[in-house]
Amino acid sequence: MKISIITATYNSEASILSAIKSVAVQDYLNVELVIIDGGSSDNTVSIIKDNYNRPLKIISEKDKGIYDALNKGIKHATGDIIGLVHSDDFFASPDVISEVVTAFQQNDVDGVYGDLQYVNKEDTSKVIRYWKSEQFYPGLLKKGWMPAHPTLFLRKEVYDKHGLFNLNYRIAADYDLMLRIFRDSALKFYYLPRVITKMRVGGASNRSLANIRQKSAEDLLALKANGIKNPYKVLARKNLSKLKQFLK
Repeated sequence: MKISIITATYNSEASILSAIKSVAVQDYLNVELVIIDGGSSDNTVSIIKDNYNRPLKIISEKDKGIYDALNKGIKHATGDIIGLVHSDDFFASPDVISEVVTAFQQNDVDGVYGDLQYVNKEDTSKVIRYWKSEQFYPGLLKKGWMPAHPTLFLRKEVYDKHGLFNLNYRIAADYDLMLRIFRDSALKFYYLPRVITKMRVGGASNRSLANIRQKSAEDLLALKANGIKNPYKVLARKNLSKLKQFLK
């Protein structure tokens, strides 16, 4: 099985090296890295070219933001399975992709996801939050559940069936997409109980109070658009569920 990893970048020279190195050291070899760069004015692209010697595609041009970049990446991906590594993130260990592929093969599923750790931006060994997931069942969506999006690997056919990220959402397009996908009873998913991705704190959805408010407003729109009953209650449960991540 061929794996495509998509990374969206823009002036990411401070963190991109650890992101691409975490892909380069994977013990699974049939991997292509698809870099969608928003026309960086720093050394992002040169750092990638100088430090990554496995199959690589780089597209550097202006875009409409991260979800537009990810959509471009999905369109250019040639793998059977598509995963993500954001420019501030990195895989937790060199065997992540091989374990994900084994999970796909042994369980005959359409998607695989796992756990995520939020780590200190400067000291990535310091865990701030631990997003531990669980095996999916339909009732979880009513509880505001979603998998950690950076840990989600999907067969390319899932995107062919359900489409790409909706650019009408600035922050919550990932939640909207996952609602579309996980509401499809024809699809099967597998929870891999291990940390797949480590994310430096300070992402777009939690960078400020204004962003948090906008994220909640967009989450509510996504819930309504996808026909989730009692959307205000679901949103409240979704936000409250994050508190336990700080207790791990």
